[in-house]
Amino acid sequence: MRFSSLGLSAPILRAIAEQGYETPTPIQAKAIPLVINGQDVMAAAQTGTGKTAGFTLPILERLSTGGRAQANHVRALVLTPTRELAAQVSESVATYGKHLPLRSAVVFGGVKINPQMMQLRRGVDILVATPGRLLDLYQQNAVKFSQLEVLVLDEADRMLDMGFIHDIRKILALLPARRQNLLFSATFSDDIRKLAKGLVNNPVEISVSPPNSTVQKVRQWICPVDKKQKPALLTQMINDNDWQQVLVFTRTKHGANKLTRYLEAEGIRAAAIHGNKSQGARTRALADFKMGTIRILVATDIAARGLDINQLPQVVNFDLPNVPEDYVHRIGRTGRAGSNGDAVSLVSADEFKQLSDIERLIKQLLTRQLMDGFEPVHSLPESYLNTRPLASKKSKPKQPNTTGSGRSTEGRRTTGHFKPTARKPHRSQ
Repeated sequence: MRFSSLGLSAPILRAIAEQGYETPTPIQAKAIPLVINGQDVMAAAQTGTGKTAGFTLPILERLSTGGRAQANHVRALVLTPTRELAAQVSESVATYGKHLPLRSAVVFGGVKINPQMMQLRRGVDILVATPGRLLDLYQQNAVKFSQLEVLVLDEADRMLDMGFIHDIRKILALLPARRQNLLFSATFSDDIRKLAKGLVNNPVEISVSPPNSTVQKVRQWICPVDKKQKPALLTQMINDNDWQQVLVFTRTKHGANKLTRYLEAEGIRAAAIHGNKSQGARTRALADFKMGTIRILVATDIAARGLDINQLPQVVNFDLPNVPEDYVHRIGRTGRAGSNGDAVSLVSADEFKQLSDIERLIKQLLTRQLMDGFEPVHSLPESYLNTRPLASKKSKPKQPNTTGSGRSTEGRRTTGHFKPTARKPHRSQ
């Protein structure tokens, strides 16, 4: 199948060809004809499957016919949970709509609101927005919705995780009842389906991967290590393997800053992105990372959601996430577009509960590899594959099952690139 068979017009096909694409991804092949036909869609798609083009291309096609947006009005609204994802979607709209007479804009917090108000005065065909800034603009009469034709909720599961449900409901109450609705999410959780009941009308459901499955082309493994040894171990891994582009996840903003300072002190160019960083600092850090000016980008889950980095070879979980689904999103940063990737998690004994929840979610035990010179004093307990359902986030977490089959061993000691070295005095995490 080629893009030319999906009902897209010549200007859009030209823009696609200029990007070097000929064949749509599965999510694009399924979603594009449905959206062009005006149907409501619920799509479950992991990061890296091409979902952004899966809705931007057909929306551009739909809006290419019809009248232009009047002053302060919008014809299509895309809501995203983070600034980075909003910028990425906006870039996709600009790239594929470059040969169309359509106007687009992106609005989010962390930057001055006046330039965004000026953009909206002319009217915008496609507006990409984060919920909070959109409501601010509405309260200042800078944006109107009576001409709205299409609404997209992108990364809907992350919207709920970040507490945007009240803002979303406020926005929905402002929109015309007659509109097309598109909901994209990594999974169709119960909360997502509850949200969908008040949003989509007789939707077509699309799923291009099993719920909560991990990316097949990513090699996943864990390294048991004491918490205080993690910075030194990560430094040795980077140096011994000559990693040039690594996305590292930490659980907290403070942890991201602390690890970045440690790496810089070891002579490794690094930068941190998280919610306390200004939008300018986050944009510069991401640009430097893509260009190779910095080797290591240290991020929290919220800041990293939606990052579009082509052919990222390496992801490191410096800390395991508290929510097991976030592990799937994290490692989805690598192994994209058919390329292979590598995801390693540095796991200390106090993270065994998180590890057990992750292994239960992905239905597999992660291979363990000890690193010479970094054997943990506090041993990571042995894993067993627990097949019981995960406890609800609101309920008291259950303890890992300690009976059954599926035992995992500590694994063979790694040789080759990882060589025993004299230990340096380390700094605590």
